[in-house]
Amino acid sequence: MDQPTPDPIDPLALPGLARAVIAADKFPCLATIDGDHPRLRPVSPVRTDGFTVYVANLRSYSKTAQIEANPHVELCYLDQQHDQVRIEGRAEVVAEREILEEIWTDNPLLRQYLGSIDNPELIVYRIVPSQVRFMREWALEYHEIPLEN
Repeated sequence: MDQPTPDPIDPLALPGLARAVIAADKFPCLATIDGDHPRLRPVSPVRTDGFTVYVANLRSYSKTAQIEANPHVELCYLDQQHDQVRIEGRAEVVAEREILEEIWTDNPLLRQYLGSIDNPELIVYRIVPSQVRFMREWALEYHEIPLEN
């Protein structure tokens, strides 16, 4: 059986194609490391700026300790056509009050669940990308997306 041949992709179109996959997948998977074991779970990002993704978390969750021990993470997005985007990056705690307030204002579920932006359980991670890759379904070839400095 022959492998399907994917249509060629214009390199200038890659950032837009990748952003479309990100917009289509409301629950990407976040990979962390727990000692020497990988851990993967769906997350619901609370904000996305380009390829920088913000994820809210509770301090008591196991991924908090995993990220504290090793902040290198990867997000994987998948759309209905099975195109995927992988964002490798470093998770850092958001400390800027202005950004936290914007996220809080824009996320009614967060407000309902936690009650206050000052809830000590709330932690928001900013995943700063070091590599972004896009792949069409069945292409079996990743295309690197240039990161803006």
